[in-house]
Amino acid sequence: MIEPDFLTSTRAAYDTVAVSYAETLRDHLAGEPFDRAMLDAFTSLVGAEAGPVVEIGCGPGRITGYLHQAGLDISGIDLSPAMIEVARAAHPDIRFTVGSMTALDLPDGGLAGLVAWYSIIHTPPELLPGVFAEFRRVLRPGGLLLLAFQVGDERVRVEQAYGHSISADAYRLPPDGIASMLVDAGFAVEARLVREPRASQPPEKTPQAYLIAKTLLA
Repeated sequence: MIEPDFLTSTRAAYDTVAVSYAETLRDHLAGEPFDRAMLDAFTSLVGAEAGPVVEIGCGPGRITGYLHQAGLDISGIDLSPAMIEVARAAHPDIRFTVGSMTALDLPDGGLAGLVAWYSIIHTPPELLPGVFAEFRRVLRPGGLLLLAFQVGDERVRVEQAYGHSISADAYRLPPDGIASMLVDAGFAVEARLVREPRASQPPEKTPQAYLIAKTLLA
């Protein structure tokens, strides 16, 4: 099967920026109280004894590491082999593997929770229903999903990032539209937060959205 172009370009972009991305964002969560609030709420809702959790699009493992320290039984999956190499070096006590959110190598109904922290933003919006169906497949009934993404309704061509020349598309997404897709995929939205852009590093240009959703009971 021929790989879709968006997966090829996304992998190449993150392979290129992996080390500088990790260095730039290493301490980012310390200055982001709203981000931590949603991560902490997700942790509390899932529960430390609930079972396995996976971060899809884990990058260098900074969110995976935070949730691991909070007590979750979590592992990470990322499209980029270079990102996985950085994640394994930074968090040797956490399992990280290479994989794609479009076809997860995970059993049906095996997860208590799934996190996609700014990782759905490179998937064309018309393909997101399929991604959410895949998330639903691997989550158990009552399992929790946490999404984070930039707010908007446009495609942005990214050609410079973290000091490197790259070529990839990123999508700004409408929270109501994403919530509707989740409902159609068999989720109930439990909470949402939209915050204004902050002058962080790198600086944000758009509002940021966070959604927590639960899979419906069978």
